[in-house]
Amino acid sequence: MKTDTIAAIATAMSDSGIGIIRVSGDQAFTVVDKIYRNKKNERVLTKYATHTIHYGFIVDINITEENETIIDEVMVTVMKAPRSYTTEDTVEINCHGGILMMRKILDTVIKAGARIAEPGEFTKRAFLNGRIDLSKAEAVMDIIHAGNEFALQSSVKQLKGSVSDKIRKLREDILYEIAYIESALDDPEHISLDGYHDRLSAKTESVSSELRALLHSADDGRMLREGINTVIVGKPNAGKSSILNLMVGEEKAIVTDIAGTTRDTLEEVISLGGITLNIVDTAGIRNTQDVVEKIGVERARKISADADLILYVVDSSLPLDENDRDIMRMIQDKNTIILLNKSDLEEVVCEDEILKEIRNTCAGLCEKVTAAPAGAKMEYVVNIGAGGAGDHPTFLILKNASDALGTIGLTLTVNDLANASDLYASYQTGVADMWCAAWQAGTDPDMFQLYHSDGSTNYYQIDDAELDEMIEAARLSTDQTYRKGLYKAAMEIIMDWGVELPVYQRSECVMLSTERVNRDTLPTDMTPYLSWQQEVQNLEMK
Repeated sequence: MKTDTIAAIATAMSDSGIGIIRVSGDQAFTVVDKIYRNKKNERVLTKYATHTIHYGFIVDINITEENETIIDEVMVTVMKAPRSYTTEDTVEINCHGGILMMRKILDTVIKAGARIAEPGEFTKRAFLNGRIDLSKAEAVMDIIHAGNEFALQSSVKQLKGSVSDKIRKLREDILYEIAYIESALDDPEHISLDGYHDRLSAKTESVSSELRALLHSADDGRMLREGINTVIVGKPNAGKSSILNLMVGEEKAIVTDIAGTTRDTLEEVISLGGITLNIVDTAGIRNTQDVVEKIGVERARKISADADLILYVVDSSLPLDENDRDIMRMIQDKNTIILLNKSDLEEVVCEDEILKEIRNTCAGLCEKVTAAPAGAKMEYVVNIGAGGAGDHPTFLILKNASDALGTIGLTLTVNDLANASDLYASYQTGVADMWCAAWQAGTDPDMFQLYHSDGSTNYYQIDDAELDEMIEAARLSTDQTYRKGLYKAAMEIIMDWGVELPVYQRSECVMLSTERVNRDTLPTDMTPYLSWQQEVQNLEMK
């Protein structure tokens, strides 16, 4: 398809060392050749090989070549179709990065026959030409606007295909099952559907689970990109504004002893552990006859309804009242952190009383409330039986985790025990806060010993009837697809129990000679626990 040639400044519109003007389209080389000269004053751009960079000059277009005026000294990059971002012929002019200079060169390119690109048109062409899908196109914009390291990493992964590859795989799985069913219906004599119901059920559950996870991650991605909308609520004079000032690190909100000082919202943005929080301080929520304060309270309610996270500040020196119960009902479906403030005063309200009040006020909320269990600490110890050298991958990873947890006030001490029997004793007796071990499986990832309620090494004391049923069914079946679906669903239940924190997973790097081995006979679903050595009998030699 023939396309017109577009041009735009590809770098920021600010003074810098280098600026880039990008030109893309069927006539990109012809257009730039009109204004580019090499050091011998030749028009040779169209003769250059693709993906090469060349020194020269950009000249202004005049009536005769003798009157040409040099605009700037440049480096010009040539990228021939389809090996470019847009899959079209593309030229990038690297010039000096002054705003005036970049605009002057862009104007010259336009006079030579290009047109100004619309916002996002280069990415639009990459999408229309099939180089990237919609997910990757969105990732490009997310990378540009990333406000923190986590958002940047997420966008880069998406650009590399983390989302589109999953969707493509799920689509292939669905199409395969559809094709199989249609083939069986057309040719029942040669294709049997016996036992297919169980296999299809497992596959359906697996696909549904992954789709749910993708949908859930969409909201997570939004919060990574845009920040977590965090609203501070509570009664008047509970200390909301003081907490805002503490988190921001400066006196942004007015703080007095007078209840109702804050009558409007106050918004600030902070970075906490690499995550952006869009914090809103609100007016104290209470029944009031003050017209201005009423407006502030209603605004607080409205903002809270759209919040990703609620910080509910409770004055622990005052008893709970109807205003507190009103706030509890307002935020009962929200992700909420309850802060007991004013610990320097005599405590009237404790954690247990708040939880009791929540259960009484918000019907059906009991199971959603998570509180720190009795004996919860700010300091924990994890033991590793890795020989005491401190060079095991788990040790290094957990040390990094310790540093990260330290930023939010948690202390994690990592001990690398020289004697493995000490580690064994620590988890046998249950005295260790946490312990670390490596689980290794063969070709059959049987979960019975470790996770079944009757398992001989079920040190987690998991007792889940649904999990037991899945593990038992997987042990009895010889259908690998069916078993994989069961084990995947079983692992989700195990993760819900929260007894394990996966730290790392080793994978094997295998090199085979394609001159000797038929690649089509290699297993296509290898995992770090199922390597080619264990399926060597299936390999074919050429």
